[in-house]
Amino acid sequence: MAANRNLKQVRIENSSPAVPLGMVGGGGGGNLKGLRGLEAESEAAAAMALVPSKEGGGDEEREVGFTIDIKSFLKPGEKSYTQRCRLFVGNLPTDITEEDFKRLFERYGEPSEVFINRDRGFGFIRLESRTLAEIAKAELDGTILKSRPLRIRFATHGAALTVKNLSPVVSNELLEQAFSQFGPVERAVVVVDDRGRATGKGFVEFAAKPPARKALERCSDGAFLLTTTPRPVVVEPMEQFDDEDGLPEKLMQKTQQYHKEREQPPRFAQPGTFEFEYASRWKALDEMEKQQREQVDRNIREAKEKLEAEMEAARHEHQLMLMRQDLMRRQEELRRLEELRNQELQKRKQIQLRHEEEHRRREEEMLRQREQEELRRQQEGGFKPNFMDNVSLNKCKHEHSSADHLGFPLETPNKWPQGIVCFPENTSALEFFFLCAG
Repeated sequence: MAANRNLKQVRIENSSPAVPLGMVGGGGGGNLKGLRGLEAESEAAAAMALVPSKEGGGDEEREVGFTIDIKSFLKPGEKSYTQRCRLFVGNLPTDITEEDFKRLFERYGEPSEVFINRDRGFGFIRLESRTLAEIAKAELDGTILKSRPLRIRFATHGAALTVKNLSPVVSNELLEQAFSQFGPVERAVVVVDDRGRATGKGFVEFAAKPPARKALERCSDGAFLLTTTPRPVVVEPMEQFDDEDGLPEKLMQKTQQYHKEREQPPRFAQPGTFEFEYASRWKALDEMEKQQREQVDRNIREAKEKLEAEMEAARHEHQLMLMRQDLMRRQEELRRLEELRNQELQKRKQIQLRHEEEHRRREEEMLRQREQEELRRQQEGGFKPNFMDNVSLNKCKHEHSSADHLGFPLETPNKWPQGIVCFPENTSALEFFFLCAG
């Protein structure tokens, strides 16, 4: 390959037994100028993994290349064998076998996917990391295979979605977490400007097409919210661009229109000429388009600001409504509890009244039974009290009743407490003593 004809040989070692490779290794001094497409972090990792390899012994030792561990090309946290590691290989010979196709990429590690369409002369292969795919593309693009130059580029990611209307607080991790409910996500990135500020856009790359279609349908039919603010994201299929290789001259189709347009070299139109007149009209049209787009952007921005203000006011009103509803619910709960408490007190009062009535009834019944029992004993004993005895007995009963109210115990009916002596009416203690002695 012309681009790499001055580059020395390099070996790449995988976790499996190492296979000697003729890969881009850099120019004199072992630099990495030949590793086109490498990102800075990957280049640093690769440079740290470079180990000089020599052949021969003694003074005849000569440096033949470097040994590079394939794992050094996998960034921390980077997933392996993703869609971003998938290469499209065009202009393949129609008689190429799968073994020959895999042998073409064996120096870049073990692939996880190999597909060949012999009738149309193209194929796909998926390598372990993006960096290895970039190295393979840089080395093999334009390589002559059976008199046919290979055309290698990164395959279109068919499971990638563009996500718009993102909140400034959405990060890569939150974006991946949100879309993981539709299926495995290989990569999720929030696009930022040159100062690291979120632009409100991002993209999500799924591992397969069905989860991407599911996410697109669900987000189009519903309102998918990522944060507290009711601001739904807008999901669209991702437009695929090749901003690395572009359109080289060797891939241009040499049509009649091509030759006609290439008759004149690049130049500035001279004032007063036919070219200058129509060039000015084209510039005016472009300027009008620019102004109209700016006006549309201003209108959209003002509409968004108005919507955000209305949304904030509505949010406060909604919160007040919820607070009022909660207050009413609490008041209703307190009223219900008060009613239950009153019902319980009324029930307890009724129970207490029933108990008092029952106690009074039992006392009256017991008193009645005792009076009947005393009357029966008096009748059986033949005791007939005279008028004075009846009067004295009634007085004693009256005093006994008063003593009972004062707290004296009542043991049996018509039986007075110990220490209480009842005298006949209008009789003193001394007269009663002589009456009893006579």
